[in-house]
Amino acid sequence: MSSTKADRKAADDAASWLFNVVTSVGIILVNKALMATYGFSFATTLTGLHFATTTLLTVVLRWLGYIQPSHLPLPDLLKFVLFANCSIVGMNVSLMWNSVGFYQIAKLSMIPVSCFLEVVLDNVRYSRDTKLSILVVLLGVAVCTVTDVSVNTKGFIAAVIAVWSTSLQQYYVHFLQRRYSLGSFNLLGHTAPAQAASLLLVGPFMDYWLTNNRVDSYAYSITPILFIVLSCSIAVGTNLSQFICIGRFTAVSFQVLGHMKTILVLILGFILFGKEGLNLHVVIGMIIAVAGMIWYGNASSKPGGKERRSLSMNGNRPQKHDGLPESTEVVDDKV
Repeated sequence: MSSTKADRKAADDAASWLFNVVTSVGIILVNKALMATYGFSFATTLTGLHFATTTLLTVVLRWLGYIQPSHLPLPDLLKFVLFANCSIVGMNVSLMWNSVGFYQIAKLSMIPVSCFLEVVLDNVRYSRDTKLSILVVLLGVAVCTVTDVSVNTKGFIAAVIAVWSTSLQQYYVHFLQRRYSLGSFNLLGHTAPAQAASLLLVGPFMDYWLTNNRVDSYAYSITPILFIVLSCSIAVGTNLSQFICIGRFTAVSFQVLGHMKTILVLILGFILFGKEGLNLHVVIGMIIAVAGMIWYGNASSKPGGKERRSLSMNGNRPQKHDGLPESTEVVDDKV
């Protein structure tokens, strides 16, 4: 690869990550204000509105000719929507039934589960340094976020469903883009309408079960409505950037480097909502996590750091993701 192409690829990769970090942190802060300050606790319904807004944008872009026609078989679409919706509902139920500490541990376990899926399904092999760097990231984020830990049977089951469905959904984003040569907007154009319809249908009932409040009885006023509109607008970028990043990299890289968002949310939360949770062990955890992310980025990019044994896949061919060249990982027979 020439230095110019390498520089272009590095710039595109950095832009993709920055897009995802900014939109993800932004939507977390907006939703926190919406739910904590204005009492709009209907998370599943709100997610359905997010995908409805994303669907509207993809329809407009397709009408304008920016999204080309593409095909995604119905069985693959249904499997993706099943994984994605189970992920959303599972995470909400897990948060309700478990302590915050165990909920955070469950989120951290998505990284080893995603690694397992890549090893089994894609025949990926990780070097020792890559494995150790992942452990350092897990340790650092655990020190930052895990406090009280208690678990019960139904909470544990909900966490297992949430972890596996989220990991499968993220794996499937990468898999479908590679297998069917789908760009990020193309894939969103297929999945967002199905997710919007299903979540808006199930969401109000799910939210009533979780909160004992009805979404139609909420005291709507101009300020929370503006926050809902803002949340939906940012969600379009969050959904798109997730598909771009996982398409360019892998679900594991998305999970590992994605914990930078956790660190930023903690820092911004302390700045915007008070410093009562900021102490020495949280700062130490942040430093450990960031060091692990830097190590992971370096280790996984080296020859042998993270390799797929074979490139063979039905219908596979190099592709672009909405104008961004796909990141290619080193592939050979070395471990």
